[in-house]
Amino acid sequence: MMVALSAFFFFISQHSLLSLPLWILAGLTLGGAASKLFRNGGWMGLSVVGFVLGIANIFLGSMANATFLNAYGTYGTAVITHEEETASQLNDANIWEYDAVVRTADGRDVKTSFDTMSASLYPPRNAIQIPPKGERFVVKYIPGFERNIAILRDESPFGKRLLLQKALEPVERAAARVEASPGNADFRREYRETLETFLDRHAGAAPPEMVDRYRNELKRLNGA
Repeated sequence: MMVALSAFFFFISQHSLLSLPLWILAGLTLGGAASKLFRNGGWMGLSVVGFVLGIANIFLGSMANATFLNAYGTYGTAVITHEEETASQLNDANIWEYDAVVRTADGRDVKTSFDTMSASLYPPRNAIQIPPKGERFVVKYIPGFERNIAILRDESPFGKRLLLQKALEPVERAAARVEASPGNADFRREYRETLETFLDRHAGAAPPEMVDRYRNELKRLNGA
């Protein structure tokens, strides 16, 4: 059952445009069957539901696939072995195609592929973040259909770097304000608070030299 579901989610996420007429056809078929069974033509409204689901799948199919795999999948790893820029575009940026090799929990290697639009990333965010070529990352898959993977970005090295970079933004903004006006007490207070928050939440993930530098900076500010 899970293998069949994984194959279904793989198809609708990898072929979202191709599956649109299939969603419409499914709605028409179910609507016609229900109308005939219950002798009520109102069930033909399912055709509209099929169209709406087909449109929604273009934008949300990969997200649904990632959520399914994260909930029911098995941990593995993968590495991108080839990347190629295409002429197609998404949000004014060219779409990339990727080949990858999945290493399953039992040590097997399975080939797979995806592109910028079909990559299933978990947790879902309004950002497409693909691991760099050659760097191993964490995935989940359903045994029996290992080609379908969810990229667990927050558990992978590339995703942890992105999270750390995001966490550093308020620290860097506060530091720039202090540099612009060293005598401003409010700026120093804000800088101290952002340093304390960063160290409390990210000291374990940040490079040791960065942690030491920020701790020394915090001591300097507290002694000022």
